[in-house]
Amino acid sequence: MTKSTELSSSNRRDFIKTTGSVTAASVLAGVAIPRVHSAVDDMTQIAVVGAGGRGTGAADNALSVPSDIARNKLVAMADVSTAKMDNSYKALKRRHKDNVDVPADRRYIGFDGYAKAMDNLNKGDVVIFTTPCAFRWVHYKKAIDKGLNVFMEKPLCPDGPTARRMLALNDLAKKKNLKVGVGLMCRHSRARGELFNRIKDGELGDINLLRAYRLHGPVASCYSLPPKKNESELLYQIRRFHSFIWASGGSFSDYFIHNIDECCWMKDAWPVKAQGAGARHYRGDYVDQNLGCYTVEYTFADGAKLYLHGRTMPGCYGDFASYAHGSKGLGIISKNGHAPAPCKIFKGQSMKDPVAWAYPGRETNPYQDEWNDLMTAIRENKPFNEVERGVMASVVTAAGRFATHTGQEVTVDQVLNHDHDLCPNADQLMMDSPAPLQTNPDGKYPVPQPGIIKDREYLQIDADKA
Repeated sequence: MTKSTELSSSNRRDFIKTTGSVTAASVLAGVAIPRVHSAVDDMTQIAVVGAGGRGTGAADNALSVPSDIARNKLVAMADVSTAKMDNSYKALKRRHKDNVDVPADRRYIGFDGYAKAMDNLNKGDVVIFTTPCAFRWVHYKKAIDKGLNVFMEKPLCPDGPTARRMLALNDLAKKKNLKVGVGLMCRHSRARGELFNRIKDGELGDINLLRAYRLHGPVASCYSLPPKKNESELLYQIRRFHSFIWASGGSFSDYFIHNIDECCWMKDAWPVKAQGAGARHYRGDYVDQNLGCYTVEYTFADGAKLYLHGRTMPGCYGDFASYAHGSKGLGIISKNGHAPAPCKIFKGQSMKDPVAWAYPGRETNPYQDEWNDLMTAIRENKPFNEVERGVMASVVTAAGRFATHTGQEVTVDQVLNHDHDLCPNADQLMMDSPAPLQTNPDGKYPVPQPGIIKDREYLQIDADKA
């Protein structure tokens, strides 16, 4: 596997450190830091970049923060799709009439819309990034330049080059004391937080095995038919971003990252290597780059294992859960989805064994909790920067994807330092630009070929050189 320049030793140490706390910003603890908060009429202004389902959901959470924590107002939006923009605006206006002030001239369409939306904000306001992660570093750079606090969705990067860019940019964000939340909302689950504390106190003993499952039918844009006649190739791939590895890391990175991250949290460590297997079944006329099923074995430095089982195939057994096995018992991390988390500890390795502890009552919504935590940090000037952890979760997830797509055992370091930039011109794309991924001379998109293409996830063939 080809490597690029290694991270500096200081960045590397910051990157691999474990982060059990919710805010993961100990680097700033005890340091006198300037306050970064816009207080226009005691109101924090919000802009959303990427007005799809997740952008709408994040904006809804931002506007639902209790008034005793913060008062937020949505003032600008940006997307490349007019239809998504209109639908998002209407839904948010219906739900938060008095806190949505986005007239037509502050709803921006196009690849430069992110900058225009942020230009409506003042230093210390908050911008939401919910575009495909290929663009995350581009948008983050602008936010840092303007001194804006940020909420960004996972994953943060699809590949090694963008991971390294995000880490370098984040050094600048920390120097400016910008508060940055990352949409790994399970880290803000109160039930999981209590489970983590109990594991740290030794109630499960030594964690030697973790299991994660996300098994369901096709969802969102993980399966895609060819673009319609005369449809923009670039906009088609962005609209179907789960189908294309350059845009999102594919369905693997976008969906499985939560289970992987919450397991690593409970282990209080990141795996060092991965190997996996998968296959494309029953794809018919679908042209996406995803496999239909994935099984990945992650190995931690102490030899402990995390097994991930993922599938997006119809008609199969379904499961959506994560478990931690220790020398003293079994812990439920999640079950039947992300929330609520029915966290428990059993006195044996089976859920039929006696319960040693169960989280009391029903937990609050972690999607809302992550926003409440972010706004509390902004208003109270508390350290809050989740980017290093978010990059780590993204790279560890990418390592499992890379291992499966190539059929090789890979280390997390190899993926982090790999030189294959899946979208090298993300900062230059315009509405009429060619798509980063082109079809091969046979008219088909390149797909992973495990054991054949071993040093990268797919090979795009230049027709002029074929």
